[in-house]
Amino acid sequence: MLAPSSDFIQTRVMSLRLTAPTLLAGLALAVATPAYAGADSYRFDTVHSQVLFNITHDGYSRPWGRFHIARGWLRFDPDHWEQSSTALDIDLDSLDMGDADWNKAVLKPSLLDAAGQRYAHFVSTSVERTDDSHGVIHGQLTLRGITRPVDVPFQFNRLARTIYGLHTVAGFSATATLDRRDFGITAFKNSIGDQVLVRLEIEAIRDDGAAPASSTSSKDMP
Repeated sequence: MLAPSSDFIQTRVMSLRLTAPTLLAGLALAVATPAYAGADSYRFDTVHSQVLFNITHDGYSRPWGRFHIARGWLRFDPDHWEQSSTALDIDLDSLDMGDADWNKAVLKPSLLDAAGQRYAHFVSTSVERTDDSHGVIHGQLTLRGITRPVDVPFQFNRLARTIYGLHTVAGFSATATLDRRDFGITAFKNSIGDQVLVRLEIEAIRDDGAAPASSTSSKDMP
C-alpha cells in the first residue's frame, strides 16, 4: 500500500483546521440556545386581564372578588406548548369585593395579610397540552410567604393582531381550585369555606423585551 503524499497530508491538516472551529461553534450555539427558542415573548395586558375568585360565605352564597395583575410575562409557542412558560405577580392590595369595609377585613393579617406580603407570585414549571385548545400549566404559587404547587387548567382562545393592527395579542381563560389552608389561612373556619375557585381571563401583548432574554427558567420577573 502506498504511503500518502506530503501534499495529501497537508490538505487533510488544513481541512481539519477549518472544520474543527466550525464544529465547535455549532456545538456551542446548540448548547446556548434555550429550549423555548421558538416561543414569542408577551407582557400581560393588565387592563384587559383579571383574576377573579369566589368562596362560600356562611353557606349562603359564593361572592366574587377581583384582583389586578401587577406585572408579568409569558413565552408562548402556538405549535409547541411545552416550550411555553410564564411568571406573574398579583397585587393583593387591589382587592375589590364591592365594599370598602369588606376589602379591609379580607386584607387583614388573619386572611390575605396584604400589608405583610402584598404580592402573590406564580411561576410555571411546565406546560402540558391536552387537546387543540386546552392545556394545564404546572407551577408554584407563593402566597403569604408560603409556596405550594398549583395546576392551572386553561383554554387558549385566540392569537391575532388587534382590529387596528396595533399589537399581536394572545388570549387565554383559566381556572384553578385552591385550599386556603395550604397557605396558612385558617381564620373564620365556621363562616368561610376552605376551597377557593380562581378564574383568570388573560390577554397578553407580544413584546420581544417582556421576558428575561437570557433565562432558561420562568422564575425571573422583568
